[in-house]
Amino acid sequence: MTKTILITGATDGIGLLTAQKIAAEGHTVLLHGRSAEKLKAAATQVGGTTETYSADLSKMDDVRKLASDIRANHSQLDVIINNAGVLKAPNTVTADGHDLRFMVNTFAPYALTEALMPILAKDGRVVNLSSAAQAPVDLEALHGRRFVDDMAAYAQSKLAITIWSREMAAQHSDGPIIVAVNPGSLLASKMVKEGFGVAGSDLSVGANILREAALGASFADASGKYFDNDSKRFASPHSAAMDAGHAADVMRGINEAIAKLG
Repeated sequence: MTKTILITGATDGIGLLTAQKIAAEGHTVLLHGRSAEKLKAAATQVGGTTETYSADLSKMDDVRKLASDIRANHSQLDVIINNAGVLKAPNTVTADGHDLRFMVNTFAPYALTEALMPILAKDGRVVNLSSAAQAPVDLEALHGRRFVDDMAAYAQSKLAITIWSREMAAQHSDGPIIVAVNPGSLLASKMVKEGFGVAGSDLSVGANILREAALGASFADASGKYFDNDSKRFASPHSAAMDAGHAADVMRGINEAIAKLG
């Protein structure tokens, strides 16, 4: 049965390759990116049945409009792959005063998923891009009241998305399946080249596990779990994600920040 699948950050890297793999199986793929020009090129590369949606995930208004546009075009969505992410940028503070990494890597996918939940199939899936890089969240940094270096912000934002994956899965015990996935360390993405100055490993390593998480049988009972593709197994995330007090503080911070952003 064909499915309708949204992939954020689908104009290059793992997102684009995952879209190609999924579209080749006959599924409808909703491609998200910031650039209309890049989206047009991506749709050509992906082929099959695609739609394109432009949104800047550093702006909550764009996130809301993205969700609204998708809901206007679809009564049901089967899978969300929250792939878009950022490590470095020329300006890492958003117009609203938040760290760009928390906004794009944590807040935007949370708000987008919440807004799309009414049309997400009960047997559907939400696949969130985590990372091997995870660190306890500095709540002052989460709120934009203190700024930390690139890697610290990135690692904290990835722990935060891992935490909300677990918490949202617990809130939706009847579905959809919600998982966090480390697609693999140092893959050949633009982010890895910018952040670490290395070419990286085959992107297919990451794209294959995202495809499996979105559609494969091995994730059918995985809601709330974390998959580490470096070890090729479901594993425990950073211990801070398992700390109930820290998780509660982070969830409160995420909800407060998004409420202020409107």
